[in-house]
Amino acid sequence: MSIHEVFMPALSSTMTEGKIVSWVKSPGDKVEKGETVVVVESDKADMDVETFYEGFLAHIIVQAGDTAPVGSAIAFIAETEAEIEQAKSLANSGGVAATSTSSPELIPATASSATPALASQNGSNHKEGRLIASPRARKLAKELKVDLTTLKGSGPHGRIVAEDVEALSNKGKQPTTTPIAPLAPVATSAPVTPSAPRTPASTPVVAAVPGQIVPLTTFQNAVVRNMVATISVPVFRVGYTITTDGLDKLYKQIKSKGVTMTALLAKAVAVTLQKHPLLNASYSDQGIVYHSDINIAVAVAMDDGGLITPVLQNAEAVDIYSLSRTWKSLVERARAKQLQPQEYNSGTFTLSNLGMFGVDKFDAILPPGQGSILAIGASRPQVVATADGLFGVQQQMQVNITSDHRIIYGAHAAAFLQDLAKLIETNSQSLTM
Repeated sequence: MSIHEVFMPALSSTMTEGKIVSWVKSPGDKVEKGETVVVVESDKADMDVETFYEGFLAHIIVQAGDTAPVGSAIAFIAETEAEIEQAKSLANSGGVAATSTSSPELIPATASSATPALASQNGSNHKEGRLIASPRARKLAKELKVDLTTLKGSGPHGRIVAEDVEALSNKGKQPTTTPIAPLAPVATSAPVTPSAPRTPASTPVVAAVPGQIVPLTTFQNAVVRNMVATISVPVFRVGYTITTDGLDKLYKQIKSKGVTMTALLAKAVAVTLQKHPLLNASYSDQGIVYHSDINIAVAVAMDDGGLITPVLQNAEAVDIYSLSRTWKSLVERARAKQLQPQEYNSGTFTLSNLGMFGVDKFDAILPPGQGSILAIGASRPQVVATADGLFGVQQQMQVNITSDHRIIYGAHAAAFLQDLAKLIETNSQSLTM
């Protein structure tokens, strides 16, 4: 029987479940290899999902608007029209799990949050103490006297398939982990792959009604997971006052050319990080990870709830005008849920700017996988004592850095802030060079 499962794909490293935005194909429709069949909402974006198999969309398990864990079955694809009814019968008789006795290969493989099921075709072939192998592989192993426990499966989710057994028997060694095309139709799981993001319909904002419980959106749930993940990280915070007269003057001069204050601040931080690579680093169990790129992530609130951090990659090396154009594009696509994963999960240092809302001072929460985040307050006129003992008025803003104390210490953060202030206060014109 050639009925394949379509699994919920892992569209990002942090994704644990996905929401079906819409099915592009309907049950009974013909599907070609590489054709989009479904649109899935991950924790940050909507992505078109393609199938690796051709045939017919036989049955939809997870309907539009519903969610499913990464790695769980969301649909069946039948290779022939004659098998469409068989797929429907499987579902109607109690779901895929009901076929475990006769067709164990049709059991949907669910993935834990720590291991996205589709991140690799070659995972563990043991599940809950049970060896995962197709019936054909088991039969062939018995005939060829091959010990299945010595094999690493090349099928979806590490499942041992007949070709793995044949390769070991013929070559006398374990096969490579590259999946081998089936020699004959066998029941196997159909992986799916994300393609370029589509343009989604705007998501309506749910109006709050007193006494009503409004479920969290996918974005909001992603934020919850990230915030909980930071609880175990020991952090410290350092504040600094920066005079922005020079930066404000520069901004007024080049604003008409499309330059944004966000781009200016990101550029200033990136340039300063060149002198302080530790502030651009992150902690790992193996030690300090010094990143080769300086990628500035900037927090952006979504209109329908949640938070996303589009990334200005290699910000220190990009001219301010190109950086501003890139930032405008990132924000537009972020709010349309069109960002590619590398455009929101590759940050090495994060900025959170609530100064645009008039906030004077705040502390930011350290994002998972990064060493520091800088909270930026509003620039306001302040009465200050001048060097000649008189009083004057200067534009000043409060910044507060939150850092991972496992690798960054107070002196490191203070030195970074000191150099950032020096750049903004005395050499802001260099940001346009």
